[in-house]
Amino acid sequence: MTDEQKTIAFVVYPGLTPLDLVGPLQVLAALAQIDPTYRTVVVGAAKDTLDTDTPLRIAPSHTFDEVPSPFAVLVPGGAVPTLRAMADERLLAWLRTAAASAALLTSVCTGSLVLGAAGLLEGKRATTHWMFRDLLPGVGATPVAERWVADGRVITAAGVSAGIDLALHLVERLAGRQVATNVQFAIEYDPEPPQGALDWANQPYGDLKPLREHTLREGLAGNPALRDKLLAHT
Repeated sequence: MTDEQKTIAFVVYPGLTPLDLVGPLQVLAALAQIDPTYRTVVVGAAKDTLDTDTPLRIAPSHTFDEVPSPFAVLVPGGAVPTLRAMADERLLAWLRTAAASAALLTSVCTGSLVLGAAGLLEGKRATTHWMFRDLLPGVGATPVAERWVADGRVITAAGVSAGIDLALHLVERLAGRQVATNVQFAIEYDPEPPQGALDWANQPYGDLKPLREHTLREGLAGNPALRDKLLAHT
């Protein structure tokens, strides 16, 4: 690392959703290749390999102690393990320390709830996965039903694949529209899903309600105070 480099730190913890991490990491790693004033690192409490919510396992490149003052932070989300991470004091302490000097605090999916648990969303407009968006007031944020939301230095993305959109926005913000377009071409990001665009007026909440209830029950079982705080606004 040179003195001029700006470090973009991607946070990992056990049980995260890989695409929340890898999607934006691929985009911002491309920025670092184009513009060497940026570098990307993956940070965790230790360098041990961690489980995710898929068979894929992930190992951070650096520990929290090795990256105390990043330029930008990105927190990925997940389901039950992410709610448990909201009570991980080592993770929350690092986020607070990093936030003291970071120019950008970002998240994907329920990673915004972790930022909120660290006290970093107070008074901010934010988003998360649509199934959990109504929990954001419990961490002091104003929920917004958008793909990604920028409120000053805090930028949050909705569920999973929205992290790629957030990352491309970050590239444009940091390096300009042409660089962002070049990165988009490099990763051939031009979504045309076989099922077409999502019909947000008819989202399958009823079908997925048991998943939400399981996630909240299991993820917050060891932290009833946090559970009550989150659910008080729903």
